[in-house]
Amino acid sequence: MSLVTDTLSVPTPSGAMDCYVARPADGRHSLVVLFMDIWGLREELFAIARRVAGEGYVCVLPDLFHRHGKLQFGKRNAEGKAVSFETLPPDVRQHMISYAHQTVRATVREDVQAILDAARSWPVKDGPAGSVGFCMGGRAAFYVGQVFPERFRANASLHGTQLASDKPLSAHTEIGALRGEFYCGFGELDEQGAPAIRDRLKTLFDENPKVVYRSVVHPGAKHGYSMPDRDIYDHAAAERDWTEIFAMLHRQLG
Repeated sequence: MSLVTDTLSVPTPSGAMDCYVARPADGRHSLVVLFMDIWGLREELFAIARRVAGEGYVCVLPDLFHRHGKLQFGKRNAEGKAVSFETLPPDVRQHMISYAHQTVRATVREDVQAILDAARSWPVKDGPAGSVGFCMGGRAAFYVGQVFPERFRANASLHGTQLASDKPLSAHTEIGALRGEFYCGFGELDEQGAPAIRDRLKTLFDENPKVVYRSVVHPGAKHGYSMPDRDIYDHAAAERDWTEIFAMLHRQLG
């Protein structure tokens, strides 16, 4: 499939937001928003956006850090692979987390509304949309489904953070608002998806008959397992997730 790609500046109440957009060259297609992880926008995510677009969707990847400038936190090892978060010094991790924790329900609402407004002039179909998020973006996938439940009907969180915690930004508090379908991919060795967190989420999803919930726990997988350029990338786990996600998008978006 022939694709068109571009980086667009989308106006928001908090300033201009860069968005990488990938879409089929012809026709109008359903919208899928891709929510970045803590590392920021980069080619690794652009390639994932193109993969989603290749399935027949207009895929938009917004810079969730746009309020703080153009931030990137990528670091590489001697083999040239992007290193995992756990290998970084504590002070570096805390600095990164301070930005990630500013991705909250209100900022996601503002950013996604700006995308929806801009998309009126793009070749985007009216009707159901989807989202896929990684790490802090996994939390954003919960938020967008809760804030725009009638529009975002197919959402996925991969190794999401703060999904069911005692922090104000926790994603679990409005699961009752979700509609359509929701998918979670967890790494067995990721403390952000520990058994207690997964059990709490399942209980809350079971209480909402208006959303179908599916989840997979990937044996031996660590936090960040779905990122192809990461030193802890788990190809089998990531492909299992994408099989589930594309099937869900097809059911809900067509």
